Amino acid sequence: MTEQKKKLFPFAWILLVLVIMALIAYYLYENRFKGKPETDQNNQELKLIDKHENDTTVTAYISFVNDDTNKMTLDHEYSNTALLKLSKAISAMARSAGYVVKADLNQAETDANKITTDPLVITHADNIRKAADILSEALNNLQRAKYPSLSTDASAVSAAAQKIDPDVMTLDQKNKVKQFFQRSAELLSKMN
Repeated sequence: MTEQKKKLFPFAWILLVLVIMALIAYYLYENRFKGKPETDQNNQELKLIDKHENDTTVTAYISFVNDDTNKMTLDHEYSNTALLKLSKAISAMARSAGYVVKADLNQAETDANKITTDPLVITHADNIRKAADILSEALNNLQRAKYPSLSTDASAVSAAAQKIDPDVMTLDQKNKVKQFFQRSAELLSKMN
């Protein structure tokens, strides 16, 4: 009987080694081939995030804001143009990044156009604020979806929009309105 155990002993070790090798092979197969598509998908998503577009519409808005030399006047042409260019820049950036804007940019443009119809109406700041709220929401949504590393910049845009007081004449808060345009330009510049 001891001789029979001795003959089975090497066979048992060989069988144990083969079972362990089969388990290792199965583990490697599962992790290498079944885990790979998910890894590739994650890599594709990372490539889309923080992608810079170099869009000319965005560049035009940034240049317009940066070239400002105290252009805000009673006719509100500067604010109107800045809001319209910002709306178009957000739309272009979203399109380039493959993102659908969830904010109503048409309403923002309507509010922007209201400020040039009658220079003596006292609701200009209210319309600018409404447009700024819509545009900052659109920028924040775009930032969260496609540019997660720019959350501080997006928050600065929202804060600047909130500082525009709808009950104060626009020309009495030029710096607040310009700060909104500037913060938006800075965020778009980093995205672009």
